[in-house]
Amino acid sequence: MTQLSVNVNKIAVLRNSRGGNEPDVVRAARACLAAGAHGITVHPRPDQRHIRSDDVHALSALTREHGVELNVEGNPFAPPRAGYPGFLALCEAVRPAQATLVPDDDGQITSDHGFDFARDGARLQPLVAQLKAMGCRVSLFVDAGCEGLEQAARMGADRIELYTGPFAEAAARGDAATELARCAATARQAQALGLGVNAGHDLSQDNLGMFVANVPGVLEVSIGHALIGEALYAGLDATVKAYLQILRGTQAGGGRG
Repeated sequence: MTQLSVNVNKIAVLRNSRGGNEPDVVRAARACLAAGAHGITVHPRPDQRHIRSDDVHALSALTREHGVELNVEGNPFAPPRAGYPGFLALCEAVRPAQATLVPDDDGQITSDHGFDFARDGARLQPLVAQLKAMGCRVSLFVDAGCEGLEQAARMGADRIELYTGPFAEAAARGDAATELARCAATARQAQALGLGVNAGHDLSQDNLGMFVANVPGVLEVSIGHALIGEALYAGLDATVKAYLQILRGTQAGGGRG
C-alpha cells in the first residue's frame, strides 16, 4: 500500500497569521497520526512563512515517539539566515527519516518544478552524500518526463518525488491521460534505475485514486494543501481516514526504495 505522509505546513500558515500557538502544529500532526497517517511532512522555508525550525524539532520528537517517518523538504542551496539554519544543518539536527530536496526559490508561493540535473547535478551530489551520512533517505523532486534520472541514481539518491501539479490540473480539466502516461513512464524509468518513487503536489481525494492506479509502484504520497482544506469541513480524523481508504482500495504496482 502506498504510504500517506501528511504535510502540516498549512496549519502553521494559519497559526502564523495571528501569532501565538493556535492552531497547534504538533497537536494537528498528532491527530493525523492517530487517524492512521504513516508519517508527517514539512517544508520549512527560509522566510519562515509557515513551518519554523522549532516546529521541525517538535515534530521530530513526535514522529519518533510514534515510530513513524518525518519527511523534511527544502532547497539545499538556500543560504542560512536569522531563524533558519539552512536545510542541511536542520537535517543534521533532527535526522529525519527522509530528506526531500526541492529547487524552490524564496519568492515562490509553492514548489512548481523539479531539478534540472544537467545544471544542478554537480552541486547536488556532495549534498546527497552528506544527507545519507546523517542516515537520511534522500529523495529528489522531479518533473514527469525529466531528463537525467541516470545522474540522480549515480549521485546516490534513494528516491524521486514526482511533481504532480500538472497531472492535478489535467485531471481537473477531465483530460489526465497524457500527464498520467508521463508520470508512469518516469516512475518506470526510475524504478529500472533502482530509485523508489514518491509523489506530491495538488493530490486530493478527487484525483489520488486515479493517480495511484495508473502510476506503478508509488511508495509514498505527501499531501497537505487539499487535505487540510478538506479537513476544515470534515475534520482531520475523517479526512485522513478517507485518504487511507482511497489508498487501500487502489491497486498499485510494486516498487523499490
